[in-house]
Amino acid sequence: MKVPREQPRTINWATRYGQGALLGVLRSIMAQAGLRGPVASAKFAVIRLTNDQILENATGVGAPPSTWPRQELVVDVLHKAVYAFSTGAVADALAARDGFGPGQRHAAIRTGRRADVGPLPRKDAHSW
Repeated sequence: MKVPREQPRTINWATRYGQGALLGVLRSIMAQAGLRGPVASAKFAVIRLTNDQILENATGVGAPPSTWPRQELVVDVLHKAVYAFSTGAVADALAARDGFGPGQRHAAIRTGRRADVGPLPRKDAHSW
C-alpha cells in the first residue's frame, strides 16, 4: 500500500476557506428564509460536518470519522460547531435587518405547533 504524501498547506487552507465561504452562503440563505437561531445553526453544523466528510473521503485525503482518535474527532466537531454558530450569528443578524423571512411570517399566522395553517398567499411569501 502506498503511503499518501502530505497535502501542501496552501491547498489545505484554500480548501478550508473555500468550503467555509460556499457553505456560509447556504447559512445566509437559511437565515433569509427565516431559519434562524441556535436550532438553525445546529442544523447547519451537521451540514458543515457532512460536507467536510464527503469531500475528504471522496478525494482520499481523509478517513471516516469512526477511525479517528477520539481527541481528534472532538476537536474537529468543536471547530465545525464554532464555525456554524458564529456564521449563524452573523447571517441571522444580517437577515434580521430585512425583517422576518417567509418561514417566520408563516409561523406567525398562528402561534404554537399547528397542522391547520395553510401556506401564505404568494404575494406575502417573498420578502424581496
